[in-house]
Amino acid sequence: MIKILYVASEGVPFFKTGGLADVAFSLPKELRKMGIDVRVVLPKYNSMNNKFKDNMKLIKSINVPVGWRMQYCGIEYLENENIPYYFIDNEYYFKREGGYYGFYDDAERFAFFNRSVLEMINHIDFKPDIIHCNDWHTGMIPVLLDAHYRQNPAYKNIKTVFTIHNLKYQGIFPPEILGELLNLGMEYYNQDSIEFYGAINFMKGGINHSNVITTVSESYAQEIQYSYYGERLDGLLRSKKDILHGIVNGLDYDIYNPQTDKNIFINYDKDSLENKKKNKMYLQEYLGMPKKDVPIIGMVTRLDSMKGLDLVIHVLDEILSKDVQMVILGSGNPYFENIIKSYKDRYKDKLSINIMFDNSLAHKIYAGSDMFLMPSKFEPCGLAQLIALRYGTIPIVRETGGLKDTVASYNEFTCSGNGFSFTNYNAHDMLYTIERALKFYQDKDVWNQIMKNAMSQDYSWKNSANVYIKLYEDLL
Repeated sequence: MIKILYVASEGVPFFKTGGLADVAFSLPKELRKMGIDVRVVLPKYNSMNNKFKDNMKLIKSINVPVGWRMQYCGIEYLENENIPYYFIDNEYYFKREGGYYGFYDDAERFAFFNRSVLEMINHIDFKPDIIHCNDWHTGMIPVLLDAHYRQNPAYKNIKTVFTIHNLKYQGIFPPEILGELLNLGMEYYNQDSIEFYGAINFMKGGINHSNVITTVSESYAQEIQYSYYGERLDGLLRSKKDILHGIVNGLDYDIYNPQTDKNIFINYDKDSLENKKKNKMYLQEYLGMPKKDVPIIGMVTRLDSMKGLDLVIHVLDEILSKDVQMVILGSGNPYFENIIKSYKDRYKDKLSINIMFDNSLAHKIYAGSDMFLMPSKFEPCGLAQLIALRYGTIPIVRETGGLKDTVASYNEFTCSGNGFSFTNYNAHDMLYTIERALKFYQDKDVWNQIMKNAMSQDYSWKNSANVYIKLYEDLL
């Protein structure tokens, strides 16, 4: 049986800021169903629910080198939904208010976490064949493994996989941390290791020192090899193209299932689409909007330029001049929050603005909307369009990254396709695509066919987990 130690900086149901947390729960769950002995390692943040903290078992307390100091590390264990979890505990680094990242000492916090994961292997009854690392927060594990542990027979044959979830965030820090925090010599301060324009780059370390690199969609794997998407690592990624694989993220079909979802008003499936229409009426009532049979365009998004909010704002008056209603749920950049809020009074009956994150409301929007707008500037994979497809809410997307790989524009001649898409990052191209979707919405037979196309596709983790297993087997 293949043994995988899956390392991430966050994971559902313990803590979440983005899509990585969903993947760190759903992929290991699917791999275990398929007979892989996968175990997950996470930092023990303060914000975890007490019901989990109370059930943890301390395996061992050890000391971990961080530069010239030895720091306390508690190794704690918990099993949840048949997945074994290890938590790295150090209150100085992880017992903090206000999120998980963005602190002045993030370099030290995650240097400690990376070193602790490797030290932990000496103290648990699990010797992995592969350590699967995710994003910059775990990027130094392959580097430190090569630098400090390869001489130890217990570590000699361990392979590493590094997954890029979002290349934009790389963990770039001053060069002084090389010795002060990482216990590395100057031989690692070069472009074939972790040096990056006079700094240290955790993401680059993961890319350079891992046996295999993956990212979260086939299109994104191609895009990041070009300068527009490559965030100054495109040259390195082109040189690694033989070991770079794009594997699209899946969706947890247990959590996102309109037949069983307790967050929505009425359950339904592709054979009971009349109940989806009832969800729409209840959503209108819930949000205080007029109950009218007009198309609802939903957005559940981070309010950020990466998500295409500048395009939306540019033509929002034109969208709302049509016979539609629109629901936006999300928070983010105060600039976009304030602009969007300024539209509220002008379009009281047409626009519902919800500046927050509310998981229950998000599910209601997925179920009650007719269309889902996602005009991202770039999108490594994207979860929202997969949820929308699952709920028969037709995505309108820009053709980039995972959006391009999962949404096929409707073809009226073949009746194929599960959504609508546009290529250029242009507000009027987006507006034209929305108008095209609205035209087809008027023909109920056509629209029902598009909804059934969307709900008939399988974007569960099953297919992607099989690709990961093949990759693991080839690596070993």
